[in-house]
Amino acid sequence: MHAPQTTKVALVDDHQLFRKGMAEIINGFSGYSITLEAENGKDFIQKLSPDNLPSIAVLDISMPVMDGFETARWLQEHYPDMKILALSMSNEEETVLRMLKCGVDGYVLKNADTSELRMALEALEGNGSYYSNSVTEILKQGLTSNTPSEPELSEREIGFLKLACTELPYKSFAPLLNVTPRAVEALRETLFKKLEVASRVGLAMYAIKKGYFKVV
Repeated sequence: MHAPQTTKVALVDDHQLFRKGMAEIINGFSGYSITLEAENGKDFIQKLSPDNLPSIAVLDISMPVMDGFETARWLQEHYPDMKILALSMSNEEETVLRMLKCGVDGYVLKNADTSELRMALEALEGNGSYYSNSVTEILKQGLTSNTPSEPELSEREIGFLKLACTELPYKSFAPLLNVTPRAVEALRETLFKKLEVASRVGLAMYAIKKGYFKVV
């Protein structure tokens, strides 16, 4: 009869006392074992071995040398199958959303109960993700916040933006867009209002930023 498989967990945190306490807690969970400890992302990467990879990386965010954001992005690129559980004191919306964009699979606050930490580890294995109730509320707020939506642009307006990135004067736009000179002025004023810019430079910067015009 085979012994139950133990899930390997890495713990990355720059506070040694906290890390040791967390290691003791996780090692106390049946079926989990801390196989690697590191004090920052760089230390973690240097200690990683392809022959003995952890299944889950419990990752602090605020660390010197290489923080949690950078470490999560690196893991996403090099070890996409490794689950990442962010463990932080911060429940600020910007921090949570930024970590999610970096590819973490779960987010738990450091003041959570040990039972929630156990639940998070199990959820990462079973469902692939875990977010505490407070973090879920932040995500909901982020999704429903009244952030301005991207303005819808017509093909003609996009064409105008592309021309705005050239050295051609406005008066040369009319035949190229197949409109009257007066329509060119109307398009310009409409785009100024839609994009909330006040100059041709602003129009050009928007076009480049959104990929309508590529600088060679």
